[in-house]
Amino acid sequence: MTVKKLSPLRQRALRPAAAALLALVVTLGLGACDPTPDDAGTQPIVIAGGGTTGVYHQYGSQLAQVLSRDLDRQFEVAETAGSVDNLLRIGSGEALLGFAQSDAAASAVEGNGAFDRPLAIRAIARLYDEYVHVVVRRDSDIEDLGDFVGRTVSLGAKNSGVNLVAMRVLEAANVDPASVLNVGLGPDASIEALRAGQIDGFFWVGGVPTPGLAKLSTDTPIRLLSIGPETVEALNSAHSGAYRISEFPLGSYGWETPTVTMTVPNYLVVSESASPELVRSVTETLFASRTELAQQVPAAALLDRRQAIFTDPIELHPGAISYYVETKR
Repeated sequence: MTVKKLSPLRQRALRPAAAALLALVVTLGLGACDPTPDDAGTQPIVIAGGGTTGVYHQYGSQLAQVLSRDLDRQFEVAETAGSVDNLLRIGSGEALLGFAQSDAAASAVEGNGAFDRPLAIRAIARLYDEYVHVVVRRDSDIEDLGDFVGRTVSLGAKNSGVNLVAMRVLEAANVDPASVLNVGLGPDASIEALRAGQIDGFFWVGGVPTPGLAKLSTDTPIRLLSIGPETVEALNSAHSGAYRISEFPLGSYGWETPTVTMTVPNYLVVSESASPELVRSVTETLFASRTELAQQVPAAALLDRRQAIFTDPIELHPGAISYYVETKR
């Protein structure tokens, strides 16, 4: 396929971000991409979600319903351990789409950390920024991260983005992860264990409010520990630089004390082999249904077309690029 070169006048009319996207379209040659089985297959298309009490699973469930209705294909969400698990499933072909933190996605394309080889993944959109939660019971004597030494704490399940972040946070705060009695639970099990008094605290990374935590706070008063600026700076020096200092909205989970933490961007990712036509349709539906999705998933309201294209270091999928270029205003 021959891609026509844009006129100088048209190029000047585009904003820098749109011009960059168009350059990618020309380079990749969207029309030359071969169709993949997901275009004509009869099996449901799997969206790798997360634990059932988390935002990933909630977002994925609602998105699967909308996509199934609007695209005349069956989509379904899979319960998973979180970001790392989602990326591994996409890389193996077990899922086509999924949610992932930017730090985990960066490791996936680089082939380091939990990934023994680079994965062929691309991004559809930057969705929203997730908050790092460090949760303890309100009547606990634990005041900061250093108090976790010798305590029973869940640093997240294996192959989860939570575990990746928790280990990094402790190291950046000069707390040896080996000094913590880590039970390695997922979000659902962590919530139940804290409620039952079986653990002293747990880490969670997700949107605010996270449904499971909101429910927990109604019968078990909880507190959120701070992650100070010096810890975030140490993290960024050692890793991707994707972490940002933030504060939980006052009143989150019934906790009225200002609490400093950090955020990490969250992406909707897809297999590199997915057809551009399907990915473009998914991207269009994602944005068109934003208001509808936000009625059930508040984090969906944070989707912003101007910010969605910034998915470094993950390249956008050609199908997503096509949508952004065609809808650029």
